[in-house]
Amino acid sequence: MTVGAVLLTGCGTSATQVRLAAAPAITSITPTPTAATPTATAPAAAATAGPSAIAAPKRTLKLGAKGEAVMWLQNRLRGLGYRPGKADGRYGGSTLTAVWAFQKVNGIRPTSTIAKRTWTALENPRTPKVLVKNGQPTRAEVNLTKQIMVLYVGGEVKLITHISSGSGVPYCETATWQGKKQRFCGSASTPTGDFKTTWRAKGWHRSYLGQLYNPIFFNGGIAFHGALSVPLYPASHGCVRMPMNVAVELPGLLGKGVPVHVRR
Repeated sequence: MTVGAVLLTGCGTSATQVRLAAAPAITSITPTPTAATPTATAPAAAATAGPSAIAAPKRTLKLGAKGEAVMWLQNRLRGLGYRPGKADGRYGGSTLTAVWAFQKVNGIRPTSTIAKRTWTALENPRTPKVLVKNGQPTRAEVNLTKQIMVLYVGGEVKLITHISSGSGVPYCETATWQGKKQRFCGSASTPTGDFKTTWRAKGWHRSYLGQLYNPIFFNGGIAFHGALSVPLYPASHGCVRMPMNVAVELPGLLGKGVPVHVRR
């Protein structure tokens, strides 16, 4: 069968175009989804509290650690708007990606080890940099440089998450779609600009080059979506990958027609 080349500039299947960000097994982190959605405390309020008001455990933690110090970490992260998964006292994949997001916002090189610098920042955290001044009270801001997404609801920070956006590497891949073998080529980029959320799909959504979990499209075939691989570098075909537990929660927080601002 002749393989025809189809040019793409996105990553998922939109209502009028076909795009997809596959999730290659670059890292093996499978967060445990949680349906709980407690109200997040705005980081701005927490940032005004000095070290004497919040006392972190200051115990060095490594991935796989268990206990009260981990539970403190999980509760503190969620209170600041991050999504570490269930506060179960187990330092697993969901907590790790929340730690990464927190470290990036606070100017700390992302690492799985929770040591003095991260604990100190948790006592007196920074707020995420606002990308769009005087933006709509409810909006999503994607920072491609820091690889984070911040969701504002009613003017307050509601959710902050680690992401992995387009790798910037041109690609050509062969896939069988609708019974035909085709070759898909494109630029694996996440364009900057101002967009709005459009349609979405529930659960796993199959597209040309793989599957997206709970995708919410905002720029043609480019979407926010959950993935089993969300590494510490841009790795998608253009979509904005996020941890699975965040993708479970996001549809209940991010509606249709909400502004999405993508910046570097």
